[in-house]
Amino acid sequence: MNSTLKRYNKLSDELKRVFGCKVQRISVDAGFTCPNRDGTLDSNGCIFCGEHGSGSTGIRRDLTISAQLEDGKEIMRRKYRAEKFIAYFQAYSNTYADVTRLRGLFSEALTVSDIVGLIVATRPDCLPEEALDYLQELNDQTYLWLEIGMQSIHDRSLTFLNRRHDHACSVQAIQRAANRGLKVCAHIILGLPGETRGEILAMAAELNRLGIDGVKLHLLHVVKGTQLADMYCRGEVKVLCRDDYAGLVCDFLEFLDPRILVHRLTGDGGHESLVAPLWSLKKFEILNLIDAEMARRGTRQGSKTADPKGFQNP
Repeated sequence: MNSTLKRYNKLSDELKRVFGCKVQRISVDAGFTCPNRDGTLDSNGCIFCGEHGSGSTGIRRDLTISAQLEDGKEIMRRKYRAEKFIAYFQAYSNTYADVTRLRGLFSEALTVSDIVGLIVATRPDCLPEEALDYLQELNDQTYLWLEIGMQSIHDRSLTFLNRRHDHACSVQAIQRAANRGLKVCAHIILGLPGETRGEILAMAAELNRLGIDGVKLHLLHVVKGTQLADMYCRGEVKVLCRDDYAGLVCDFLEFLDPRILVHRLTGDGGHESLVAPLWSLKKFEILNLIDAEMARRGTRQGSKTADPKGFQNP
């Protein structure tokens, strides 16, 4: 990494290098569901997932894919002065459909002016061979990322989240995608109940071992209308304070292979739906705190990858 840049390997810097300008992701909702909601595995969904899927705040679902992207472009131009854009199929599981439907949706997105690539988010158990065949085809045509909701490498945590898949399923999905030359980004939640510091840092080592290309870190945030919100209101679940979360992110980055691109370091559920932690709404404050803590420590992404004592709990 260039020493003049952040102390971690940012996706935004990579996009600027590839496309030569400011590039922003635009989230779209293609009307997908997932096997954890439609009754195939369960009908309740993951305990953290809101009414319209994780991370889908503010999307105009009444519009076509093209119209959602046009709407998003105007916002991103005004807010970030972006020049090019990536269509981010984010809500629910965006490979959970037959390939004919996927072709129609993804092709429509790529016909919109100034859309230079796709990010497709999905579950590890929603990647049949036909979907991977099509993603491989797309990868030869455009800039493409496949996001896989790993969330944790610890099966007891996946059970707690009601994910209805185990870590072995995530490993297989990542390897099958990587074998086709796809760039894979793993979603990880930091601060799950019962996970020790050592177990959390072990997730960085596992991402390194799997050869992941990117990572998206989330805190455990509580959204209205979810099972997690009910548990939180009953006092059964606690969330991290701001400083503890920022410190944990820094710990994680220190053990993460420096070649892995960081897509996100924090997230929130949106002003209208978020129950806790409310500090997560101030995203840039969190990012600045992480930057300051890394500078204070004098460390960078990957600076402790060879530390044999790193995964010991205090």
